[in-house]
Amino acid sequence: MKVVAFYRFLDVNGPQALRDDLMLECREQGLLGTVLVAAEGVNGTLAGTERGLQTVLAWLGHRLGTGAPLEGRWTESADAPFRKLRVRLKKEIVTLGRPDLRPHERVGEYVAPADWNALIANPDVLVVDTRNHYEYEVGTFPRAVDPGTDSFREFPAYAARLAAEGTDRPVAMFCTGGIRCEKATALMLELGFEDVYHLQGGILNYLQQVPADENRWQGECFIFDTRVALDRDLAEGGYVQCHACRRPLSSEDLASPDYREGVSCPKCIDSLDDERAGRLAERAKQVALAEQRGETHIGPRDED
Repeated sequence: MKVVAFYRFLDVNGPQALRDDLMLECREQGLLGTVLVAAEGVNGTLAGTERGLQTVLAWLGHRLGTGAPLEGRWTESADAPFRKLRVRLKKEIVTLGRPDLRPHERVGEYVAPADWNALIANPDVLVVDTRNHYEYEVGTFPRAVDPGTDSFREFPAYAARLAAEGTDRPVAMFCTGGIRCEKATALMLELGFEDVYHLQGGILNYLQQVPADENRWQGECFIFDTRVALDRDLAEGGYVQCHACRRPLSSEDLASPDYREGVSCPKCIDSLDDERAGRLAERAKQVALAEQRGETHIGPRDED
């Protein structure tokens, strides 16, 4: 099964109508995944046949008036990495808490994957990983700073602290597919930074374009679907996901006495109360029973 991640910042006229029509188009092509639609653009990851995905990207490009199909970052999955199709109307296609920012009007300088290594090797450049802390733990670039955020909405506070220290230093930013670092560069420019760069197409594009002997990525790349993480070859990696807190778990985490499948892990055990532990344990039991019957349990997760 092919998987494509895509986004595009641009002014969308009638986002509700676009959302409704896009849902129908994706259903017609038999796709699974999630697409967010807002006045600032579109952002999504879809899985299905290559023909179906190409059809939707072309449809979106035509509908949005881009003059060409939307570009995407392509990977593969042995099984469906999503359980259903969601097309949602949102205030932002990536939640920074700043729907007024317009990256398609003012944004940092794109850096091609072929030029990224030289940029981040420069000791005068501050390299910032704009992703969440748990993504940073799975893998990152050398010299990359972890802002210590649990959601992208927390990034403006980190950016403000950087600005208070001075805005003269060049900043190079990156994320999974390019969308978070692109919006983050618009924020950094607003805060007074002048030399702001971001990795074009994000980590996925870098892993796809840069030869193995030149690849400086360390670890795996966390992604928001059932594959959990991808290795340097864009194949499914060695992490699983905690069903309680949704954090990625390594083999060491799975060996911990705090790990109970479907209930807890070392990352969330301290915040787990008895009531929620009971609900999660019951859900894990129902999942196991469904598997014994050869069925797929599709009941709501605890966080739903």
